[in-house]
Amino acid sequence: MFKSILRLLGTILIAVAFAFVLIMCVGERTKVSGHSMEPHLHDHDQVLLDKLTYRFRDPKRYEIIVFPGPEGGDQFFVKRVIALPGETVKITKGKVYVNDKEVKDYSKDHTTDSCELKGKFHLSSDEYFVLGDNRDNSNDSRYKEVGPVKRSKITGRIIFRFYPWKNAGVIRP
Repeated sequence: MFKSILRLLGTILIAVAFAFVLIMCVGERTKVSGHSMEPHLHDHDQVLLDKLTYRFRDPKRYEIIVFPGPEGGDQFFVKRVIALPGETVKITKGKVYVNDKEVKDYSKDHTTDSCELKGKFHLSSDEYFVLGDNRDNSNDSRYKEVGPVKRSKITGRIIFRFYPWKNAGVIRP
């Protein structure tokens, strides 16, 4: 009887350790808070955060990433990568330009106010420029409190929505 209990406790301990490693290093369920990524992601959508991919490669343009908010704590932002390290961003007349070329627009209203971004902005070798898809309701790289996102701050990328069920599926850039 004592050996059975020890085996059970050992199995439970291994399962907990495996789950811990899985959540910390590979993937994690998370919830979207706010309306900044509409119409692609909605408030309270349940999504899978891939934490593993960026250990082997850098984020790509148009991927949806997660990073800590400027206030820290448990607040995380979900935004789309628009410009990559070393590129130059300019927002003028409602359009976004990277290296003087207009980028494919994921904006809900297809216009982007430059807000606090004046003129051209050059990203350093470890910075990403991110925007929400719902540009009228997004605190993103256009604002000083968020600014460009350092590579070291990126937690992972959103790869799958599993709730609500009717919208479940792979999230593609």
